[in-house]
Amino acid sequence: METLSTRCVIAGGGPAGIMLGYLLARAGIDVVVLEKWPDFFRDFRGDTIHPSTMEVLHELGLLEDFLKLPHSEMTRMTVHFGGEVATVADLSHLKTRSPFVAFIPQWDFLTFIASKGKTYPQFHLMMETEATDVIERDGRIAGVRAKNKEREFDIVADLVVGADGRRSTLRQKAGLTSEALSAPIDVLWFRIGLSGEDKKQSLGYLDSGRALVMLDRHDYWQCAYIIEKGAFEGIKAAGLPAFRRSVAKLAQIDELAVAEVDSWEKVKLLSVTVDRAKEWARDGLVLIGDSAHAMSPLGGVGINYAIHDAVAAANILVPAFRKNDLSLSVLKKVQARRETPTRRMQSIQIFVQNKILSPLLHEKASAGIPWFMKLFNLFPLLQRIPARVIGIGFQPEHINITF
Repeated sequence: METLSTRCVIAGGGPAGIMLGYLLARAGIDVVVLEKWPDFFRDFRGDTIHPSTMEVLHELGLLEDFLKLPHSEMTRMTVHFGGEVATVADLSHLKTRSPFVAFIPQWDFLTFIASKGKTYPQFHLMMETEATDVIERDGRIAGVRAKNKEREFDIVADLVVGADGRRSTLRQKAGLTSEALSAPIDVLWFRIGLSGEDKKQSLGYLDSGRALVMLDRHDYWQCAYIIEKGAFEGIKAAGLPAFRRSVAKLAQIDELAVAEVDSWEKVKLLSVTVDRAKEWARDGLVLIGDSAHAMSPLGGVGINYAIHDAVAAANILVPAFRKNDLSLSVLKKVQARRETPTRRMQSIQIFVQNKILSPLLHEKASAGIPWFMKLFNLFPLLQRIPARVIGIGFQPEHINITF
């Protein structure tokens, strides 16, 4: 069997994997990133780049080019409760260079970072190539077994990074376990047409036991219809016309705008998972991003926490590579650095899911804005708290690498 060698092999070309690959290559470390799909154009992706991530892009000298990509910007996050509106976050007060959330399809973001990585000879992106197992020697992970359309082969490496998503193959093969946390919701994912007069900047729409988020992708709305876990079969039994009417009423748009959802094949069920690996590292391997912790879609923070995982990992690993010290104690520093902010954000997400969103999904009639939400309208200074939590997050990372 053919064997390739590199200093670092990263399984997974999502935000965590691509960003870490870019940072390592820019620091002069040979890295191979494996992405099992032929391109980045997949719909089940987060679309929100938050101010904390744009600070990282600025520190890397990439922000100006990034903001040239087609995107939309949100400075105030509002929630619609029937005919009433509550502004829950005002990001304009954040002390960052980009005090807004940038909406951009994740495939555009990944393509952008990958294109920057390819300017460095140490960056090797292998598309349509999947890590299927780990190579273990004397109790240490020493590489991965990979396959593409033509063949299977081995990649031996000083370090293996698992960034292959919430159903991580490498996490399983390395014998690392995860703890499932509360996830009482699922998401129905579909798209509807975007007319020239549509202009929405809303965190969501809630009314009579229904919830909807609409993401502006310039040519269409990408919609996330939030349901109770396990409720999809009942929704399908009620029929597509009832579903379309529900979406149109909730989003306050004409029902004709939803007519293109003419088959359940156009509505994808995304099962929401919130979990966290108990251990993020073994000798020779470290997990980051969704492989280490799957986030709820609430707040759209998942992509940003994955990117900050990559930054923290690079800050730790680049000096370690240069010293040839990739001991387990060094690898465990990634979890030590990133587990606490992850736990804090997941705790907030679970609280919102269980104590706010799930009860609202049980409401059969419109109850208007909950009393605690009204406080954000009455006291606008309160809007800065969720703006900070969503826009900056807990323990944002900064580039501490000498390139």
